[in-house]
Amino acid sequence: MAAELDHRFGIPGVAKVCEGNGGLPRVRITGAFGEGEVYLHGAHVTSWKPAGNDEVLFVSTKSHWQEGQAIRGGIPICFPWFGPKAGAAKAPPHGLVRTRPWALHAIAREDGRLRATLELFSDQSTRGYFPHELRVSLDVVVGPALSLALTVRNTGPLPFTFEEALHSYFAVSDVRRILLHGLEGVGFVDKTADGARRLGEPGPIAIVAETDRVYLRTEAGVTIEDPVWARRIVVSKSGSRTTVVWNPWVAKARAMPDFGDDEWMGMVCVETANVLDDAVSLAPGESHTMTATIELRRAMA
Repeated sequence: MAAELDHRFGIPGVAKVCEGNGGLPRVRITGAFGEGEVYLHGAHVTSWKPAGNDEVLFVSTKSHWQEGQAIRGGIPICFPWFGPKAGAAKAPPHGLVRTRPWALHAIAREDGRLRATLELFSDQSTRGYFPHELRVSLDVVVGPALSLALTVRNTGPLPFTFEEALHSYFAVSDVRRILLHGLEGVGFVDKTADGARRLGEPGPIAIVAETDRVYLRTEAGVTIEDPVWARRIVVSKSGSRTTVVWNPWVAKARAMPDFGDDEWMGMVCVETANVLDDAVSLAPGESHTMTATIELRRAMA
């Protein structure tokens, strides 16, 4: 499969479709700007290294790399619900698309960058949990920045409402040493406290315990300040009114079979999303695009 796709879509020297972990097909992109990687399994971005820099994304060494299993780390796509599906205990957590094979639609050069487009359509298996007709596409642009655009189109006769997230895992030196800027004063839902609604904090966010926060009604970007590695990861977004911040901390990390016991120290999730109060409704024929752009900056603010 990978060889056939590479023959159709590959660009010699810069974009190659090949087998990755577990034999799953992936697109490897390389250039003067750096390198990136996206798996067709879940349309899952698993690596981005700007030229001359270390890896920006975190992927667990314990991740499962097999059909039907979610990859732990990178940038999973959550759709059309976030977390457990209300009233459907057997529904897969975080939706239907992160464990499904997506179709590779195109790879193209674009202003010195590389764009890969993947797409997924509703079918009999998705309609069992989400009875609507739709097309979902992901554009991944690898260059000096990493950009993702998730587009959902209602191709059926009925309106529907959905949640979505680009569940980005970022590599950090020590999560206890970082600060998150950009969410000052924004209220959030605290999922570690049975969904209690909290007032926003006046200053930058420090991670000091298990953290699972859904910041609502915010279109602001977030900067991850990492003084140990002397770098900042800047996440800007559009079409998104929710930001999720997550770290499992000690006990939850040890309880997850696809996550190393001590890996919680080296990651933080800052997720571009529309969930809970910010869920998106689409009329027939309408589409919605949510974007996230990730930049790495060496100089500290």
